[in-house]
Amino acid sequence: MKSYKITLLRGDGIGPEIVAEAIKVLDKAGERFGFAAKYTEALMGGCAIDATGVPLPQETVDRCLSSDAVLLGAVGGWKWDTLPGNLRPEAGLLGIRGALKLFANLRPAKIYGPLKAACPLRPDIIGDSMDIMVVRELTGGIYFGKRGRETVDGVEAAYDTEYYTVPEVERIARVAFESARKRSGRLCNVDKANVLESSRLWRETVLRVAKEYPDVELTHLYIDNAAMQLVRNPKQFDVILASNIFGDILSDEASQVAGSIGMLASASLGEGKCGLYEPIHGSAPDIAGKGIANPLATILSTAMMLRYSFDEIAAADAIEAAVERVLEDGLRTPDIYTEGCKKIGTVEMGDAVVAALA
Repeated sequence: MKSYKITLLRGDGIGPEIVAEAIKVLDKAGERFGFAAKYTEALMGGCAIDATGVPLPQETVDRCLSSDAVLLGAVGGWKWDTLPGNLRPEAGLLGIRGALKLFANLRPAKIYGPLKAACPLRPDIIGDSMDIMVVRELTGGIYFGKRGRETVDGVEAAYDTEYYTVPEVERIARVAFESARKRSGRLCNVDKANVLESSRLWRETVLRVAKEYPDVELTHLYIDNAAMQLVRNPKQFDVILASNIFGDILSDEASQVAGSIGMLASASLGEGKCGLYEPIHGSAPDIAGKGIANPLATILSTAMMLRYSFDEIAAADAIEAAVERVLEDGLRTPDIYTEGCKKIGTVEMGDAVVAALA
C-alpha cells in the first residue's frame, strides 16, 4: 500500500477543529482508494509562540522538509496582535513558505450549485456557475521586499518595497499558463503596469513566456479594473495570474463572490517535493471551541493535496464529489446556512462528508 507522510500544523483558533475533520476524510479516502496517510505534528503560529517564543521553530521546519506534504489549519488571533511583526503568528506562515520554497499559490474559487443563493451577486451576473483559479506569486513582491522605518525632517515614515526578478515572474507565469492549458485555455494577467515599474517588468516577462504557450489566450487587466470586473462579470475569468499582494486581494474577493470564504481551499507549490495545503480563511478566534466552524475548505484542501502532491486523482475527485453531495443534501454549517436547510456543526459536517465518500 502506498504511504504518504503528512505534517499537520493545526495552528490557532478553529485550526485544530477543522484539521481534525479533514483527517477523518483523508483517512476514509485512503481506505477506499488504497493508500495510507502517516501523520506527524508540529507547531506554527500563536501556539508555537506560546510554547517556544517564536512563530516558526526550526523543529517545525525540519519536520515539514522531511514530509511529502503539509496540512495547515489557520494561524493568528487577537492574543498575539500586539507583538512585533517578526514575532507575530503570520511571520511563521511567511517563514514556512520560504523554507519550503513555495512560490506558487493556487486558489480555486468555485460556486457550488447548492450554494448559489449565498453568492451576493445577482443570479443573472453569476449565471449557471463560476469556477476561477487564482494563481498567486507567493515568495516575492512587497511582502518580501526591503522594508523599514525612518525619521525624515522629524517625521516618522515607513516603507515596503515591491520587488521582483525576471526568474521569479517566469516561474509563476509558467504555472499559470500550465493551469490555463489544463482548463479552458484562458489566462488573465493582473498588474499595474501603467504606474509601477515592477509591474512593467512583470508584464514584459509574462508576454515573453506567453510565446511558449500559443494555445493559451492571454489578456491583461490593471488591478483596480480586475477587482471591479470580478464583481461585474466573474464569468469572464478562468485563470488569473497576479503578484503576491494583488493575488492576495483578488483571491479573497473571489471567495466572497463564491459565497463563503469557508468553502475555499488552496495549494502552495514550489521547487521542492513538499506542498502546503490550507483553507484561505483565518483562525476565527471568536468561534473557536464552539463546534460551529466550517471544515469544508480544509477538507477540499486535502483533495488538492491528493491531486497535486500525490497524483491520487480519483481520490481527489471523490472528496470533491462528496462535499457537493453533502451540500445537495441541505447540510450547512452556520456560515453557509440558509432557510430550509439543516444547520449542523463542525464534527457533523466532517462525518457527513465521510459518509458520502464511503
